[in-house]
Amino acid sequence: MMESTNAPASHRSTESCIRHTAQPWTLLGSVHTGGVDFTGRPRGLSWETTEWTPIMNQADSRRYPADFTGDSTSILEQLFLPIAYPSKVHGDRTIAIGQVAGMGKVHDLLELKGKQGALLADFDRMIVEAAAQYLGDDENSIGFLYSGWCQAALPHRKLPNESGWQIESERMALVVEPGMRPTSSGKPEPVGVPYGSRARLIMIYLQSEAIRTQSREILLGRSLREWLAKMGIPVGGKSLKDVRDQCERISRCRLSLTVRHGSRVGMTNQNVVDTAMFVDTDQPGQGSLFVETARLSEGFYNQLRRHPVPLQDAAIRAIANNSMALDVYAWLAYRLHSLDRPRPISWTAVKAQFGAGYARMDHFKINFRPTLALALAVYPDARVDEDDRGAGLVLHPSKPPVPNRLVAISTRQSQ
Repeated sequence: MMESTNAPASHRSTESCIRHTAQPWTLLGSVHTGGVDFTGRPRGLSWETTEWTPIMNQADSRRYPADFTGDSTSILEQLFLPIAYPSKVHGDRTIAIGQVAGMGKVHDLLELKGKQGALLADFDRMIVEAAAQYLGDDENSIGFLYSGWCQAALPHRKLPNESGWQIESERMALVVEPGMRPTSSGKPEPVGVPYGSRARLIMIYLQSEAIRTQSREILLGRSLREWLAKMGIPVGGKSLKDVRDQCERISRCRLSLTVRHGSRVGMTNQNVVDTAMFVDTDQPGQGSLFVETARLSEGFYNQLRRHPVPLQDAAIRAIANNSMALDVYAWLAYRLHSLDRPRPISWTAVKAQFGAGYARMDHFKINFRPTLALALAVYPDARVDEDDRGAGLVLHPSKPPVPNRLVAISTRQSQ
């Protein structure tokens, strides 16, 4: 073994870079206990176009999964990959923390080595599939989401029908009250608050159509079915009835948004829509389950027009079945491009916004890291680190997922 001198001086520190090629797919790495790179800055492991080149920390030869998140000045030069302690996630899968957060550059590996190369690099298959789908998506359509929904979202799982929902972020608190439906007994019953990925996709559709058409009147029926199919959601049977159920929940619920800006506090109470999005019938096979149009409430529509956040349809499509990944992607799309300097976010604040269903912080972190990786896999320009002390995340100024010129073209073409 000999010390690698191909790495830039700034990336060769006290952790020596030692070339090891006897087992090209045994990825050994020096562990960076002082922090994890979520952004693709070079750390720890190098890779060449002709071979995989692990780096070993002489003081610690334990094996850790690696992740492709490094920058390269040339295809022929080495790329540096971050290594970090593994964390246990769903089932028995092991994902490196470095892999979990530095997914943007997985696209480089997919372009150079393909999906199999990314999988052999010890990426989790879910991450590779999402990034590959995003890369292979040729459609440049974009959607929109009100900035408030990027900061405080709906529950991920079904709550008891009579229960309300509250979620808080650093600037906003959202309360969702379940609506009521009449019954034959003369006593109204609660229908429950909207939840899960289907509710989020419906909300994205409603808001995207409103911005595209500059109208509160939103086409449903065939248009909604076609859009859901484009997002990879089945449009028949139980899946369609689940969508109808979420439409009723959205139609009947009431929102209360509290916004904090310095010492000032503002509050709005509103419905999402003024008219029902569904056909009120219990008879199966009786035509469409949706009305032809719905009308966004004036208050909701005005807030959306003032504060729309552009999203890539390709990104939404790739993570459409993961409600928390949709939330994280929307949050990053809203926050990163507006920053002028790195912004630390404590784990406590992250959990308050995304982990309301978790009692323990360690359980939340275990599940949040791969979710963050999934969101970053479809937002390659996003730069997010875990801070050196492990106290939370660090958000860095990043390009928006949708360039401003594409937003202008999209809204101009719809007019």
